[in-house]
Parts: sequence; C-alpha cells; structure tokens
Amino acid sequence: MKKYLLLAILLVFVSVTNCDKQKDSTMTNKTTASNIAQEKIDSAINELVSKYGEQYRTRIEKGIKQIAGLWRTKPIDATDNSVDGTEDDFVQFCINNFVADSDELLALFNACQTHLEVIIGNFNKISLDLKRPVHLYGYDVTIADEILAGYEPSDNLANDMFANKFAFLVALNFPYFTFEEKEDLGQNWSRQEWAYVRLGDIFTTRIPSALNQQYSQIQSNSSSYITNYNIYVGNLVDDEMNTHFPKDMKLITHWNLRDEIKSQYANGSEGTEPQRMILDVMLRIIKQEIPQEVINSDKYLWNPKTNKLYQDGNEINFTAEPYTRYQHLLNSFLINQQIDQYRPAIGNFINATFDVEYEMPAEKVAKMFEDYLSSPVVGDIAKLIESRLGRKLEPFDIWYDGFKTRSTIDQVALNKRLAAIYPDTDAMQKQLPNILTKLGFSKDKAKYVCDKIEVNASKGAGHAWGADLRGNKAHLRTRLGENGIDYKGYNIAIHEFGHNVEQVMTLYDVDYWMLRGVPNTAFTEAWAFVFQTRDLQLLGINSDNKLNEYYNILDKFWGTMEIMGVSLVDQMVWEWMYKNPNCTKEDLCAATIQIASEVWNKYFAQHFGMQDCPILAVYSHMIVHSLYLSAYPLGHLIEFQIEEYIKDKNLGTEMERMCKQGRLLPDLWMEKAVGNKVSYKPLVDAAVEAHKGLMR
Repeated sequence: MKKYLLLAILLVFVSVTNCDKQKDSTMTNKTTASNIAQEKIDSAINELVSKYGEQYRTRIEKGIKQIAGLWRTKPIDATDNSVDGTEDDFVQFCINNFVADSDELLALFNACQTHLEVIIGNFNKISLDLKRPVHLYGYDVTIADEILAGYEPSDNLANDMFANKFAFLVALNFPYFTFEEKEDLGQNWSRQEWAYVRLGDIFTTRIPSALNQQYSQIQSNSSSYITNYNIYVGNLVDDEMNTHFPKDMKLITHWNLRDEIKSQYANGSEGTEPQRMILDVMLRIIKQEIPQEVINSDKYLWNPKTNKLYQDGNEINFTAEPYTRYQHLLNSFLINQQIDQYRPAIGNFINATFDVEYEMPAEKVAKMFEDYLSSPVVGDIAKLIESRLGRKLEPFDIWYDGFKTRSTIDQVALNKRLAAIYPDTDAMQKQLPNILTKLGFSKDKAKYVCDKIEVNASKGAGHAWGADLRGNKAHLRTRLGENGIDYKGYNIAIHEFGHNVEQVMTLYDVDYWMLRGVPNTAFTEAWAFVFQTRDLQLLGINSDNKLNEYYNILDKFWGTMEIMGVSLVDQMVWEWMYKNPNCTKEDLCAATIQIASEVWNKYFAQHFGMQDCPILAVYSHMIVHSLYLSAYPLGHLIEFQIEEYIKDKNLGTEMERMCKQGRLLPDLWMEKAVGNKVSYKPLVDAAVEAHKGLMR
C-alpha cells in the first residue's frame, strides 16, 4: 500500500494542499486578494522593483501576490485565531525579506531545504514509529496505540511555519509555478531552478491543524478497518457443505482474495469452483450483504453463494455488515469537502490528486484509460483466454493469470521452497543484497541500498514506507505466515522492495533534497512492477523464448486493463459524491454498485458474458487510499515503456540513471529516461503484435 509514501509528512500540507490551476476569476480573487488591499500589494511590488530592477519584476510579483493570498490580518474563524500582522506589516515583510542576489538566494535555498529535511524527516520517523503497534506483528495493541496511530505530529507544522513567517519567506523568494507554467518552461530549467520550483510548491494553502488531525484520524480508522478485514476461506462451504480451501487459510480483502483467484488457475478446471466462491465473497462485500460475524472470524461456516451462515451444522441468523465499508469512504469525502474551502484555486480533492499530486489532469488520465479499454485487441485476447480455459469467461477472469510462467508451477512446492528461504524477517533482510545483485546491481551498490532498508512483519498485505531524512531507514513491511512466507507474500514483498530501492536511490542519489522522489506515485509503482515481474527469475525460474515474451506482454496488457476499469470506478465514485454531498452510506453503496456496473457493462460485459457485475468496486484502496488506484495502471504503462527501453541494458545501471532525475514533471521525466512521454499506445501496439505472433 504505497499511499504511505504520501502520508510520510508531505501528505496534508504539501501533496494535498498545493495549489495548481486557477479555475476561474472568482477563485483567483479569493486566493490572491486575501485581506491585503491591491494598493498595498502594488506598493510592495513597486518598491522592490525600484530597488532591484525590472529584471526581478516577474519573481517579485509572483512571490508577493502569492503571500498576499496567505497573509491574515484577522482570524479566519473561531477555531483558528492566528493573525500574521497588518497590511503595513505585510508590505514591510516583503521589502525586508526579498532576496535578489543569486548567491544569497542559493544560500537561502540551501538553508531552507536543510531545515525542511530535518523537520519533515524526523516527523516522518515519529509517524512511522507511532504506527508500529497497529501495522506490525509482535505488539499487544492497546487503545492508546490505536489513538496515537491516528495522530500525525506534522499536522500543525504548516501553521507553525506560517506563524513564525518561515512559510512566507519561502513563498516570497521561491514563488509557486502552475502546472501549465512548469510544462511551458520546465524543459529549459536547470536542476537548481527545478529545485527552487519544488521548494515553491510547498506553502501554497493554509489548512487549520484541527482539520489536518481529523484527516489523519479518519485515514487511520479506515486503515485499521481494512487491515483487519480478513476472510477465513477455510470456513467457506458450498451447497453440499464442502470447502475448497485449507482449514487455516485466512485471506485479507481484497489483495489476498484476488491473488487466490490468480493462483487457482494453476489447478485447471478444478480451480474454477474456488474462484467462483471467492467471487461470491467479493460481491457480498461490495453489496454489504456479508455477515458481520464472518469478518475476521473463524467461528462459523458460511456459504457465500446462498449467503447462509452455519454453526454446529445448523443454519443461524446473522447481521449483515452495516454499510461500514461505505461509511469509511464517506468519512474520507466529508473531511476532504471541509478541506476544499482552504484550496479554492484547486476546486476539490479530485483536482488536488490529479492536477497537483499526479501532475496529470483527471480528464487526460480518464481519456487514456477509456481509449485503452476500447482497444479491439481486448476482445482478441479475451477469445484467446477462453480457448486456453476451455470455457466462457466469467467475471473473476479479469484476474486471469494463465499467461504467467508461474501459472504452471506447483504452488504447494513453490510455497514450501519460499518458506525455507524466507522463514522470517531476518532471513529476508539478509537476502535483500542478493536480490539486487541478481537484478544487475553491483555488490557495492546493493549493499549501499540495502543497508538503508529495514524489513518488518506486517499485519496487512504489506507496504513500503520511505525515509525523508538521510540516515533514517526505509521500511519493507511484508506479510509472513507462521511457517514463513508463501508465494503471495513473496510476490508482494518483491513489489514493495522495488519501492524501497526507488525510495533510497531518489533520496540519497538525487542532487537536491527538494527534488527527491519521482514525479508521482505511478512512477514508484512502475519500479515496483519492474521488480515484481522478476520474482520467479530471482528464484532461478527462467523462461526466455519468443512465445513467453508474447505471453508476458499479454499478461501485462490484461492486468492493466483490469486495474484501469477499477480506477475509472474510483474516480467516478468521487465525482458522484461531489455531486451528491448529502448522501448517506446506503446511498453511496447503491451508487458505487451502479457505477461499477456501468463501467463493467461498457467495457467488460461484451467479453465476459454477464451484465451488471459490480466486481470492479472490490478494491480496498477505494476505502483507505482514495484516488490512489490510478497510480497502478499509469505505473503499468510507465513500467512497460521502461522495460522496452532497458530490454538490452543493465537494469541496475539504468535504474540508477533514471532515479537520479528526481521529481520532474511526468512527461519530462519520461522523455529524459526513455525518450518518449507517458503513453498507453506502446503497450496496446505490443499486445496487438503479441496476439498476432501467437496466432501464427
């Protein structure tokens, strides 16, 4: 769960609150005019231009207008009584604190980024440590642990920085550039200029600390809900009271349920009934018809098809989950709706995510996904899968895994082998450098990177948490069974390890701390996918031939298709909530089912032979990591472009080169990395050729 990358302190006061496009003149006035009269703004501008010269006018105007929209001459409401000073104080601050000389400006920048690294990096570590009891095994969780897991020590940081005028100092001297300006000018900026611009991205909006804290608590509550949403599939029964899973098998939703569907393809036709059973479980969860009694409990037997509950051989009454899933989603919407009033130039959380965080407009992303899903090759591949399965496709076949080499591997033997290699976190820690050397990294680089990563046993499916302070470690959280890791856990762990390697390299190897990281979360997902697709190769299971190359392309295409559908549902559900802000959790459940069914009917039903299936709404990200899902398909597209480029090159060397770019705009990063902008067409074209190759 890579949303933790965003929660690492930058989450609220940077990534969530940055301003980007000015939507209309009303919003612009609301954002820039503030309590400062235009004559005072003009006075400050004119005095500084007179003092330093016309060549500084653009930077002076941008900085002064920006802080004019942030300066408070009076409290905003009863909950936040902070005041920055009078209008005259504002003018004097601008005159006294504008830095014109380039050497002095560089010195100021270096001081700012050094202090921010210390502050943000240490807050990140505090947040990480406070969440250990609820995220990791080995703790007896108390009420205090649950409360403090939802506490973000950085929640008042932005307000503190405005109160002591540090935020105004930064915004005045390193003004904010809109997405359009970055696109127009960024190609010609130096590394130092880009670093200045990224510093200018930080202090653009002021959100009351109380709202930040509420946001953090809501996120923590949702995370706890999902982390403890396990289904004991060994207690699932069919109409004859037979089960199809090991008695002690417990799967977290949705991740492990989905992955169990994938693993069942190795069992041929015998895997179909278990897959149908898990599909029924998923549909009950989506519709909130699942018995509350079976969530994270093995006390009862449950037939998900008929939705009947049994105890001691007798059917018993149950209480359906009371729309808890949708209450968590609604809580996320409601807190973001409150935050929206403090980011008027953005519009809402959807814009904050796509325009600011991804720096890829929502309309552009949705159009890319829709064009991909409408590709004729989708139908061609669907027919190929049908012929391989020997039956018509069913909804769960959106997770068809038969193109992968592992689909023919004995899963029991594979799990036994992995448990022997990775019996515990210590064993995995020791293996990390070996994994990197197998991927092409030098021994020295592998040790350099892995010394900065710590492995922990996760209660959830697993996630990666990066450090923001050099000297602190990135964390690889992985789900281990009592007897060691199984393939599902290993596959996720390799994915998360890819995140960790990117996190370390983009923190330590990038020339400016303000440029650390990658353009957006889709890029860190891309690196995680690059690692994940090599999971069997790392075990010495290789299959290098043209047919397998074709199959691998089709596998990537099919997996990307599925997650694009899920992402469209996620985006459309948020659009619906903004259009229906007074909805109830029951309303939201019904709307989500309708939206998921509509997306299914438009892009999937013709290939799967079933109308009105809401399966695309099953992903837990919708509940705990709002609007994060788009990062996955974008990541797949980026990964494919990277893979095509490094096909005849060394992965370790190329990853180092690309990661050193840091956080540029997505298209600019891609052009410098592989020579082309982010696009869905390379994967579609490759899928067409792969299908033709298999049909010859």
